[in-house]
Amino acid sequence: MSESYDYIIIGAGSAGCVLANRLSKNSKISVLILEAGGPDSNLNIHIPGAYLKIHKSKDDWGFWTEEQENVLQRKIYLPRGKTLGGSSSTNAMAYVRGNPSDYDGWANLGNSGWSFNELLPYFKRSENHEQIDIMDSGFHSSLGELGVTIPNRFKTPYVDAFIEACSKVGIPKNLDYNGQNQEGAGLVQSTIKEGKRVSAATAFLKPALKRNNLTAITNARVDKIILKGKIAKGVQYQIQGKTVQVYAKNEIIISAGAFKSPQILMLSGIGDKQELIKHNINSTHDLKGVGKNLQDHLFYPICAQTNTQEGINHYISPLKQIKAAWNYFVNKKGVFCNSPLEGMAFFDLDQKGGDVNFQLHFTPISIRNEYGYDAYDLNDYPRVDGFTILPTLLHPKSRGTVKLSSSNPSDPPIIQPNFLKEQQDLDQLVKGGKIVFKIMEEKALKKYIKVNGLPLNRNSDDLLIEHIKKTLETVYHPVGTCKMGNDLMAVVDPNLKVHGIENLRVVDASVMPKIVSGNTNAPVYMIAEKAADMILKSIRESVK
Repeated sequence: MSESYDYIIIGAGSAGCVLANRLSKNSKISVLILEAGGPDSNLNIHIPGAYLKIHKSKDDWGFWTEEQENVLQRKIYLPRGKTLGGSSSTNAMAYVRGNPSDYDGWANLGNSGWSFNELLPYFKRSENHEQIDIMDSGFHSSLGELGVTIPNRFKTPYVDAFIEACSKVGIPKNLDYNGQNQEGAGLVQSTIKEGKRVSAATAFLKPALKRNNLTAITNARVDKIILKGKIAKGVQYQIQGKTVQVYAKNEIIISAGAFKSPQILMLSGIGDKQELIKHNINSTHDLKGVGKNLQDHLFYPICAQTNTQEGINHYISPLKQIKAAWNYFVNKKGVFCNSPLEGMAFFDLDQKGGDVNFQLHFTPISIRNEYGYDAYDLNDYPRVDGFTILPTLLHPKSRGTVKLSSSNPSDPPIIQPNFLKEQQDLDQLVKGGKIVFKIMEEKALKKYIKVNGLPLNRNSDDLLIEHIKKTLETVYHPVGTCKMGNDLMAVVDPNLKVHGIENLRVVDASVMPKIVSGNTNAPVYMIAEKAADMILKSIRESVK
């Protein structure tokens, strides 16, 4: 006889771990969470400074885009966490909520309950901010499980110079971009506690696993949702070469991310009928929006070599890594305590007082002074210190798709983001780069610069465009492929229930109708908190 649970969650990433925690608090509810990856036992996951060592490992799905017509036919790497905690176990740990106008925009599209004022309590519910006393009052909490801090165990002088230089070009200093006002430059807020990464697994899932009503299974790759007509009944998955079926008494929740969630829906017969026919998949429900509306943030590097050795590059040598590791494990201090990101800036690209529409990431790491390097390979970085500022496109106009490559669940989906298809996206990246050039000419930062790195020539739009296309990377913030709404291309309703299918929800970044103005991990926690509330409310109402 097949096992059954009240709720089955697919994916133990940021959303899935929160859901597992919140739902299993009710001892009368049995919860199963399935994760395709393994346990988060890789030591590098938990050391913030080891961030670059996780990518292209067994803990990474390692997706790639199709060739990008507008980016020199490049295939662009798309890292995604494949372990407990999902991408919260592999990301750069930036805690950024975005702009209130993002969520008000969602609500204005017909998604009632999703305005910023309605969502702020869910952001706060998860958060345990270490510097709560100096943050904007009313916007933060120290009572949640998710450790957030402004890292204070290692800092380079370059980030303070970056913030000061930003202030000289019209981007004001801002201690708290997650507070009353997002605009400005400041130190990054990170999901780090006592020098260790705080992932969804360590914050939410592992503490809840002591509950008898919560079961987590790793290395369980989901093949499809088991449907009876248009009712979701169970899940079929593979583990150790065996096919297992498990059933849900109440609901199945897909939290597999913006690439895998639409893939699972399509493999289950839910999606654009014409796409499913191509792969001989029976169409149970013709839902045309599945896999459409893909959006992501893009950035590229503008870097410099410094005249002092106070950054991160010189720690890459084996001997220095050993010394840094000693400082980390014995003294709980040093470069390994931090993510690669030290600073952020958010501003209106036109600098006319409009809503935030552009971001700068600042890292005290320099990259090679030539093209062809691998941004995800630590061995490709120079051993001479420097810094890099990354102009970041927040509101891409281009939209892409996620499609099936076959009916085989082990085959990766076809990911076509159509980067820079819309001219406006390239124009904004060029404009942002020119602002970075101005920042690097300011005295506070320029005094540290020994040699300008990429791009080598900063006086030509054509050369800057060439540089952008050679070095462009995704910030790996894919969203939107199961978008929330009530229009013909919406996949889930404002309660995150899949249109036309009973007992099935999607809860992850894929439900965002439009990408937010900043890094996406914090918003995913919020989405899961709200979803858990909606599910628990439905349980209470059903027993009245």
